This record gives sequence, structure tokens and C-alpha cells, in this order.
Amino acid sequence: MSMRYDDVIASLRAAYDGGAERRDGSVKAPWKIAERAAFLNRLQDGGHMRLLEIGAGTGQDSAYFQDNGLEVVAVDLSPAMVALCRDKGIEAHAMDFLHLDFAPESFDAVYALNCLLHVPNRDLPAVLDAIHMLIRPGGLFYLGVYGGGTLSGEGSFDDDSHQPPRFFSFRSDAQLQEFVGQFFEIVDFHVVGSDDTRFQSLTLRRSK
Repeated sequence: MSMRYDDVIASLRAAYDGGAERRDGSVKAPWKIAERAAFLNRLQDGGHMRLLEIGAGTGQDSAYFQDNGLEVVAVDLSPAMVALCRDKGIEAHAMDFLHLDFAPESFDAVYALNCLLHVPNRDLPAVLDAIHMLIRPGGLFYLGVYGGGTLSGEGSFDDDSHQPPRFFSFRSDAQLQEFVGQFFEIVDFHVVGSDDTRFQSLTLRRSK
């Protein structure tokens, strides 16, 4: 039987709690900085000022968006990550993707970088629907994940840098676009890198 999100939450939380301090000291790759800046430009051009970052990690991206004038709320599964977000002056909450406790249509945009690859395919539609409900019509959703090419399938990596090993779900370009197309209009899709660092970048819009 395929995995469910509830099956992987506890191990993901433990892995990210244990790796929080190390990750907070990591330097962001130039291409990630470029992706983030491009989304900020789209938000500013469209007047989208209230942003929710899900899977926010230590809050580096949330701090960037907040420093550039956005009203930011961050959520993460890991209480240790949430504490580091709060240390940066960010409003942050410990929540999982299926229990995002906010009012419908309360954000202009959502940002999700390398976090939805921890959601099994069986529960990805439910997570996307939950995100869709939080965004105002016309609002934007940035979804970036590793996947496609040589990255495929679901499961935990035994040689993962985190302990316990994290669960990943890698999807082909067509598969990922099919999932998101049920809920959002695809504004932009492009790929960065290749092989085991192949990254799928999507900017999406809630059209209704």
C-alpha cells in the first residue's frame, strides 16, 4: 500500500528538528536566490502583499520577503524550525499541510520551496486543495520541488543527510503539472539543473 502523509509526519518532524541549527547556517545557492527574487517581482507587480510560506524551514526566505515589504506568515512542521523563524521576527506557527489553520482566502500568495516533495501522491490533491482555499482569487502560488528526469518514485533515502531518513515523492514534469492543473492556472513552468539536482519551478494562479 502506498504511503500517506500521516505516515511520514512524525519522522519528518524529527528529522527537521534535529537538523534545524545546521540548516540555518547554510548558504543559499544562487539559483534559489534568483527563483525567490523572480517571485517577489511578480508579487510586487501584482500588488500581492500578504504571503504565507509553508514548509518555511528556518525562515530565511520568509525574512527576505518580509524585508522587502511583504506581510509574511510562516508555517513549518518542525517546532525547532518555527522557533528559528520567530527569532528572525517572523510570525510563525507549527502546522502540517493538511491542517493549515487560517481563514479561507486570507492570503494573496503562498510560497512553497522544496517541501511538497515530502507529501505522498495519494495526499497531494488534498494538500493542493487546502492551499487553493487559502489564496484569494487572482492570487499566486509558487511551488518548487526537485523531480523529473532521473528523479522518480516515492520512498525514504537510506543515505539521507537527515536522521531519520526523510520521505520523498518525485514526480515527472507531466505528472506534477497534472496535479496542480486540477486547482490552479499554470503561469510559468521551467526546470533548473539536471540529474539528482533537477528542480521544477512553477508559478501558479488561483483563477476561481
